[in-house]
Amino acid sequence: MFLTITTTGTAESPATDLGFLLHKHPDKAQLFSTSHGTAHVFYPEADVERCTAALLLEVDPVALVRRSRGKGRGGAPDAALGNYVNDRPYAASSLLSVALSSVFSSALKGRCKARPELPERAMPLRIEVPALPARGGAELVVRLFEPLGWAVTAEPVPLDEQFPQWGDSRYVRLVLEGELRLADALRHLYVLLPVLDDAKHYWVAPDEVDKLIDSGEGWLEHHPEQRLITSRYLARRWSLTRSALERLELVRLAEADDTEVEEIDNAVDERSDTEDKPVPLAVRRREAILDALRSADAARVLDLGCGQGQLVGALLKEARFTEIVGVDVSMRALNEAARRLRLDRMGERRSARVKLLQGSLAYTDSRLRGYDAAVLSEVVEHLDPPRLPALEYAVFGAARPRTVVVTTPNVEYNVRWETLPAGRVRHPDHRFEWTREEFQGWARTVAERHGYAVEFRPVGPDDPEVGPPTQLALFRLGTGTDTETTPETNTTTAKETAA
Repeated sequence: MFLTITTTGTAESPATDLGFLLHKHPDKAQLFSTSHGTAHVFYPEADVERCTAALLLEVDPVALVRRSRGKGRGGAPDAALGNYVNDRPYAASSLLSVALSSVFSSALKGRCKARPELPERAMPLRIEVPALPARGGAELVVRLFEPLGWAVTAEPVPLDEQFPQWGDSRYVRLVLEGELRLADALRHLYVLLPVLDDAKHYWVAPDEVDKLIDSGEGWLEHHPEQRLITSRYLARRWSLTRSALERLELVRLAEADDTEVEEIDNAVDERSDTEDKPVPLAVRRREAILDALRSADAARVLDLGCGQGQLVGALLKEARFTEIVGVDVSMRALNEAARRLRLDRMGERRSARVKLLQGSLAYTDSRLRGYDAAVLSEVVEHLDPPRLPALEYAVFGAARPRTVVVTTPNVEYNVRWETLPAGRVRHPDHRFEWTREEFQGWARTVAERHGYAVEFRPVGPDDPEVGPPTQLALFRLGTGTDTETTPETNTTTAKETAA
């Protein structure tokens, strides 16, 4: 099996930077043992203007069958001719994917200790695979790679050049060209090579779902051929495929909560004529939360339902917040938060201030006790109403921080969005959206039950008829009244505690 990766460069950005990214020196030919053969890495060319890295994988097909304990491809017995006469040494398959992940593991993860800025840089790439099995033909190859930003050349390989009447084989010569990050390119290959071969040459266990989700990060959740890719990668095992598709949908919804909803927020902000450049509602929301935490003199803060870590990143920028803990039920979201925050590259003093924990807000958690403040930003509306009492007790009863900040959409404001159909919530994962009266009624009841006072603040333009797009409740432990900030006068008036 053979694969080449080529890039071009200039004096300021030499093509030989490819050697840093792959962690393989261009002047050395190297050997690596893999589970199915020997991998050779070498550079046919390496200078400032052009650099090519080659991966040659030597596979012993007989040893491959013997190691499989009597089961060849498709469960055929040892004596089957197909186990001894096949394309395993020549055609790119899951074996090449395994070699990629083993030999170029740091590049796949987007890490480069010597030049940490390189992995984030898109570079001109040309990837060539001379013999690629393509069950589905050249058309499927294009459908899989083109949505990822590649210019795709998939030339069918004839069965025999001397007998063109025999037609084409199921193999293609693949050339991919585009300007992408190297880590993204390798992840595309890692997933799609076995998909095109439509076979895995090892047992597909449940941990393959994690590998697929990790390698498909940032592209598989939106790919038009997501179902086909997932099914083939997981050897058509329906239970694993269903699990993977459900996790991909959760990732898509989480991203939509940060992007699609923010786009709607931005559309609302464009209505404001008071600013030269509208500030996105998501930015206003984070600033309102920071203001609330500053006014509470909080230093140790919990971000409950932290998602991909946008608020955690904002908190890290202010030295007053000495300990920041992000909590989310989704390990996938936490991994994305760690990547966005670049925790693995963060300085020691800064990284000591932040921690990411997996946990469910429906259960009490002793790790969350003793903090100055907790934030529930756009979280409560994602819970089914019967689960709200469990969240209430876990946060206000068990964790019991001095200050709690809760933000949630104001459903009354939805009529101001012309693009939002009547009666529809802002995001398909929202289980409900509250009116101002409903939110304030819930907040006052929670405050009375657990010994907090509550203050309400508008976030975003406060419409005189329907209120602000986002509503914020600021809970403070230990007083007996709740208050509401009046935006017109910016004063605070006392109210009776709800019965």
